Amino acid sequence: MHDTNESAAGRLAKSRLRCGVRAAAGFAVLAAALALAPLPGRAEGFLRAQGQRIVDEQGRPVILRGVGLGGWMLQEGYMLGLTGPGMQHAIRARIADLIGEQDTQAFYRAWLDNYVTKDDIDALAAWGFNSVRLPMHYELYTLPTAQEPVAGQQTWREDGFRRTDELIAWAKANGMYVILDLHAAPGGQGNDLNISDRDPSQPSLWDDAAHRDKTVALWRELARRYRDEPAVAGYDLINEPNWGFADVGDKHGCKETGNAPLRELLVRISAAIREIDRRHMLIVEGNCWGNNYRGVLDAGLWDDNLVLSFHKYWNGTGRDSIAEHLALRERWNVPLWLGETGENSNDWFTRTVATVEGEGIGWANWPVKKLRYNNPLQVITNPGYEQVLAYWEGKGPRPQRAQAREALLTLAGRDVRFEHNRQHPDVADAWLRAPHDDRSLPFKPHGIGRDGGELAAADFDMGRNGVAYFDHSAANESGKPNADWNPSQLYRNDGVDLLRDGAGERVRVAMQPGEWLKYTIQAEAAGDFALSWRGNGAGALRVRLNGDALAPFEANQTQRAALQRGRNTLVLEAVSGAPEPATLRLEPAAAQVR
Repeated sequence: MHDTNESAAGRLAKSRLRCGVRAAAGFAVLAAALALAPLPGRAEGFLRAQGQRIVDEQGRPVILRGVGLGGWMLQEGYMLGLTGPGMQHAIRARIADLIGEQDTQAFYRAWLDNYVTKDDIDALAAWGFNSVRLPMHYELYTLPTAQEPVAGQQTWREDGFRRTDELIAWAKANGMYVILDLHAAPGGQGNDLNISDRDPSQPSLWDDAAHRDKTVALWRELARRYRDEPAVAGYDLINEPNWGFADVGDKHGCKETGNAPLRELLVRISAAIREIDRRHMLIVEGNCWGNNYRGVLDAGLWDDNLVLSFHKYWNGTGRDSIAEHLALRERWNVPLWLGETGENSNDWFTRTVATVEGEGIGWANWPVKKLRYNNPLQVITNPGYEQVLAYWEGKGPRPQRAQAREALLTLAGRDVRFEHNRQHPDVADAWLRAPHDDRSLPFKPHGIGRDGGELAAADFDMGRNGVAYFDHSAANESGKPNADWNPSQLYRNDGVDLLRDGAGERVRVAMQPGEWLKYTIQAEAAGDFALSWRGNGAGALRVRLNGDALAPFEANQTQRAALQRGRNTLVLEAVSGAPEPATLRLEPAAAQVR
């Protein structure tokens, strides 16, 4: 535990050197694991819509393989572990209640400085992503409508533009594209309050013409600043509108058939941009979280460089799951882009990417990081923040102001930084390599020396369900945001049930008959070994070693296993009961086999 008399900034400076070694090691493992990922040719210059494809200046089709930088400029409660009100203004009020306004301002400065840095972008590019989607909160770029000194005029805030400039520079250094995404529009664009930081006690974007005027003005200013920047792939005009225009009972606009106010605003924004910028793609989203285009296009396309975005969560992954969007593409001869998807298992990610890329459609994973485990990066919080979170969730006492300040500034100044994040190679592999490769790759290196060795059961190979492992419930296609593929939300994000094994973060695997796990093992020398497994649960496992099946055996029993020198493949299958292996052990067979 850190000395509470030392500042968060001071600890950050001291810890960077220590963490650099660990981060570099994790980076190397991840880069090696993704070495077989497909490497698309680098796009050149401005992107544009050409027929049903996005192409570069040479006319070559481009597949955007991206990551949404959610949580950076716009916080959502679930990303911080909150289950209550998740709007950023509500989170900010909770923080101010604990540590006061001055320290709250320091918290948000540190958050913006550290949540996404060049290290994050360098890593994403090294892993194989070629683009990032920037979810913008309008308040970083302009004053709220009610705070304008002169009604109808716009006051620009340079902090948002400066940070956008930095992100674009980081992306350009890596040959990546940036998609500018208005994630929180003035007043808020829907009844899903968290995603746009909407205050339901105030007029929404759709209730106040001044909010719409500000939205149009903001896009005109963004176009003025970035019209000559080819690293900006396009302008995502309004994220996930969700509003019942014709029926207030249709809260999220999923039954809407007209969508006239949405079309009107999209056309206005487009016209304002085109006064200044004729080159950048305009990306539009339908109602119902981006998916309901009924009425939006009925009067025809209003621009010759449009891309239709759709979002996809918690449903099927086959071609039928995007059939409605494919029909739109065919009817209007415009490209599609899966602008936001994720929050599921690795198996779901892989099948989704295989489907959309098979149709020539790019995508952006959501989000880059949060407290939970199913993203490329995971924020590991300090113990003090866990106490703050317990208080907010009604599960613990109110922390003292000094303790809360220390915890929150450590979260924003240290915990969210790339070098302190936990890297999840299995997640990156699921997005980038596994959709195109029927092979599995080691999650971790498993070396067995002449004296034997031990490996964790949870460290099975990376790859698709049915390739690296098999689990009966490998993904969430329920239509609801749950985590049935790994209820413990521990360690990794494959469709395999993991359980905490004692103290700390050790895990064991909960298996049902027919489920199996594959391991790639490197043996120093050929020889006979005694193979055993340790864990909980009554049941038997069977091993297939290099394709040869061994007899089923229970915990603490042994089987003779003949390893070849070099690479070996071991498949562990549950055949009865409910075994929960934690470790596999290989010892020289000179010991008596029981």
